[in-house]
Amino acid sequence: MRNYKLITDSSANPAIMAQGVDTVPLRVRLGNHEYVDDAKLDTAAMLEDLREYKGKSGSACPGVQDWLDAFGDADEVFAATISSGVSGCYNAAAIAANTYMADNSGKKAYVLDSLTTGPELHLLMEKYQELLNEGLPFEDICRGVREYSKHTHLLFSLESLNNLAKNGRCSPVLAKAAGLLGIRVVGKASDEGTLEAMHKCRGEKSALVQLYHSMKELGFCGGKVRITHTYNPRAAVRLMALIHEEFPSCGVEISHNGGLCAFYTETGGLLVGFEG
Repeated sequence: MRNYKLITDSSANPAIMAQGVDTVPLRVRLGNHEYVDDAKLDTAAMLEDLREYKGKSGSACPGVQDWLDAFGDADEVFAATISSGVSGCYNAAAIAANTYMADNSGKKAYVLDSLTTGPELHLLMEKYQELLNEGLPFEDICRGVREYSKHTHLLFSLESLNNLAKNGRCSPVLAKAAGLLGIRVVGKASDEGTLEAMHKCRGEKSALVQLYHSMKELGFCGGKVRITHTYNPRAAVRLMALIHEEFPSCGVEISHNGGLCAFYTETGGLLVGFEG
């Protein structure tokens, strides 16, 4: 029997854990208080604290030893991490993979820098599993996931930009305008793995329409879609309905954001991973 492990970080969100994938938790920090992004996290309480907190906040990635612990004694390790453009997670995981192979002759470990997060990262882990189920050799699986990653995308729609502004990831002026004018920002994960705002939409309905148009502009034609939301299931269902109007047999799955993605998207935010 093949002795392998599929591993990602917690930015892939909780739904991935039900599919035989191990997750290494990131952490969210509000001053001296730290939230571990694992199955025990009370995300709603964290967001409430975030709304009340006026000081500096941020996130922290797992260390090299955290990844090594997750590798266990597997003969083959297949991993992917949140974009290196927004986190040091990939660097820690890559060092762990090299250490693991150096210390364990004959064992193999591969880490993909996904250049994304959330539901697109979820799709990449599903692809690993699909190729494993085909019984392909280690190198072919790694190559297949790298190729697949060229044809997946991530879009987002955010109701609040306050936390992104606090962390220097968007303009405070834009964040304030969004709150006052009811503007939702629609954007994407760029080719460099950073978050890129594309459209400013007045209200949720227009943002969902723009999200779907943007999906099609990026090549969506009925492939897999993974939608995650931060306490906004209604919007996720409305987007799914837009997709199914044109592609009724499209495989759409909806789940909620875990701690790290909820921290940055805030209440109302949507993330959409899809095949282009």
